[in-house]
Amino acid sequence: MGLELRQQLKLSQQLVMTPQLQQAIKLLQLSRLELLETVQQELMENPFLDETEVETEIREPEKLTESQAEEELVRTADWENYLGEFSSTSKQSTARDSEIPEEGLSFEARLASKPTLEGHLNWQMRLSNFTEREVAIGDVVVGNLDHNGYLQATIEEIMSMVTATPEEVESVIRRLQRLDPVGVGARTPQECLLVQMEVLGYDDPILVSLVRDHLEDLEKNRFKPLARKFKISMDELKEYIEQLQTLDPMPGSHYASAEPHYVSPDVFVYKYGEDFVIILNEDGLPRLQMNSFYLETMQGAKNKEKEYFQEKMRSAAWLMKSLYQRQRTLYKVVESIVRFQRDFFEEGVTRLKPLILKEVAEDIEMHESTVSRITTSKYVSTPHGIFELKFFFNSALDLNDGSQVGSESVKALIKQMIAAEDHKKPLSDERIGEILQERLEVNIARRTVAKYRSAMGIASSSKRKQYF
Repeated sequence: MGLELRQQLKLSQQLVMTPQLQQAIKLLQLSRLELLETVQQELMENPFLDETEVETEIREPEKLTESQAEEELVRTADWENYLGEFSSTSKQSTARDSEIPEEGLSFEARLASKPTLEGHLNWQMRLSNFTEREVAIGDVVVGNLDHNGYLQATIEEIMSMVTATPEEVESVIRRLQRLDPVGVGARTPQECLLVQMEVLGYDDPILVSLVRDHLEDLEKNRFKPLARKFKISMDELKEYIEQLQTLDPMPGSHYASAEPHYVSPDVFVYKYGEDFVIILNEDGLPRLQMNSFYLETMQGAKNKEKEYFQEKMRSAAWLMKSLYQRQRTLYKVVESIVRFQRDFFEEGVTRLKPLILKEVAEDIEMHESTVSRITTSKYVSTPHGIFELKFFFNSALDLNDGSQVGSESVKALIKQMIAAEDHKKPLSDERIGEILQERLEVNIARRTVAKYRSAMGIASSSKRKQYF
């Protein structure tokens, strides 16, 4: 068989994602802050985009009587400019005086930084009678502390980083442990608590033995064997435990750099009468328009310049259209969620119904992937708090009458029952399942209760039990 080159026409269909379509999909799944950054970046790069200012309504001045006109003149007159140099203090001098203290301050003095554990310990070492050699060893030790203040390196590893003997390293660690916060630089919780007890003067042998040998027993609530071993009553053991609770097992956590993350809701849902009103949060989002100067300049531009202008103009127009489409889609999705989850907006989390993305997609006649993207990293402010849009989509549990209840509602009920339980006789997972069966007539297994409880970060009944 001979080989040859041959041209052939073939008709086929192919789905191609244009850059504009990719941009529209990307805008859907951006959070509010990410969207603001994207729009600001596009405003800097695209000359055809311009930000419009919010127009204020200009009203015709009302006709005033002579006496009213005099009162209005007294209230609104700029007397400082009218009096000029005969005024006791002019506007310029007042503004200048208020600016002088600000101008006199250094940049560092205007900002307050949160102290770090490393900086706090280094400051104490240099104010104490540490030698230069001890400070060098201490810097290595401090650099190997975790966010709770525990030393994560062995003495051998510290010796490999700085020239020192094991005795010198151990001596520096012991001195660091007695700086503020006391116990920092410990290698185990026992060592951390023992150092704090030494500094505070807690030298009771039973208390020392509880920390050194029986922390695990205390954690697992094995109180009766401990009382028998030390030949003390349960009330006396309670006093020892209360004394231990005054100590801090994580001394470095107060200097942790973790900051709280604040959520700005994308949508507000308010109840007005018998209906719910949906308002999109557009605070801070620039209002875009085409730059008229460049539109006029494009008319007399050359061919190469005209191509560039047309490309930027299309990009600007598509961004404005994509932003409008994003807000419109978000409104429709929230409107559909309010329709499906009306009982939640009326009464709270315990009335949340099972809901899937497909139901909302069919309701608003959009693709399921579009609903998934628009509900990513979006938050809604409701009469019962701020929730992520994904929160309203939850699985279903079957009831005895054939109806269904949402899993988030069951989780909320489990949380309420545990909060109201007797701490000396906590509810077991099996008992919680029986109560749910009685109240909701829901078919739920013990391991499902355990799974929901673990997902909410709630400990088991044995660890929740309080003996005192």
